[in-house]
Amino acid sequence: MKVYYDKDADLSLIKGKQITIVGYGSQGHAHAQNLKDSGCKVTVGLRKSGASWKKAEAAGLDVREVAEAVSSADIVMILLPDENIPAVYYNDVEPNIKQGATLAFAHGFNVHYNQVVPRDDLDVIMVAPKGPGHTVRSEYLKGGGVPSLIAVHQDRSGKAKDIALSYAAANGGTKGGVIETNFREETETDLFGEQAVLCGGAVELVKMGFETLTEAGYAPEMAYFECLHELKLIVDLMYEGGIANMNYSISNNAEYGEYVTGPEVINEQSREAMRAALKRIQTGEYAKMFIQEGRTNYPSMTARRRLNAAHPIEQVGSQLRDMMPWIKKNKLVDQSKN
Repeated sequence: MKVYYDKDADLSLIKGKQITIVGYGSQGHAHAQNLKDSGCKVTVGLRKSGASWKKAEAAGLDVREVAEAVSSADIVMILLPDENIPAVYYNDVEPNIKQGATLAFAHGFNVHYNQVVPRDDLDVIMVAPKGPGHTVRSEYLKGGGVPSLIAVHQDRSGKAKDIALSYAAANGGTKGGVIETNFREETETDLFGEQAVLCGGAVELVKMGFETLTEAGYAPEMAYFECLHELKLIVDLMYEGGIANMNYSISNNAEYGEYVTGPEVINEQSREAMRAALKRIQTGEYAKMFIQEGRTNYPSMTARRRLNAAHPIEQVGSQLRDMMPWIKKNKLVDQSKN
């Protein structure tokens, strides 16, 4: 596996081009500000009536409506929610993007599942930081960068990979290291990781642990600390040096319990559920479910959000976090800015 760093990227390639970032959410605000700070010419494309317009202006960025912003761009990076990208691409991007320009994404979902079929004359690339936008921005400001993936779907110019590396460098990615992949691999592994481990798996594990303790009569505050709060301490140790590093740092009692109980809770039935999830992703069945959810105005997601907000772990967690002011002081997410 080859990893690309600053020395492997030509930052001048992107500095000489006009870049439009479509969207100003978690990733959009980070890319736009990082590229601007790297000396690039950046315009942000947004809906005039959107909530992000004033936020982007307040950050000192040139903000225009999407069609206008795209028409003058050499590189168009679309950083909208997956379900919103096809309509914006076909209505505002495809009719206005220049012949021979570069179309970029931070996730392969829409191209891989045929929701966006790019024009034949375009370079089509992906630059995907392996972290949320708030971290992409904060690491850049520290002088570092979040490791990133790049991929090329269409290389009409013969320079698509070089442009992807240059963009990654301007976004801080080549300080963390850049790995080359393809749209299929990035999309399918990303969806699986989110669903089975990072979001779906972890959230349900935390909630079930909390519920098991409280149903047995233990105080919800104790259950919160043991099943949610301390999870960050364990993940940080694994993030720093892998599973062995975590086991080195915890007690023998905790490590022995890991070996005894872990495989009972996450077992062969869990593995079969993971395989089923991966098959849904590989066959496009999950993509079809998600696209239909968006087209019907998110009925399931709306209900699940409401149920999650009412869960006791959220109620007690809000109270306990008020006792720890350092959490708010060092928060990653500031909804007033992005």
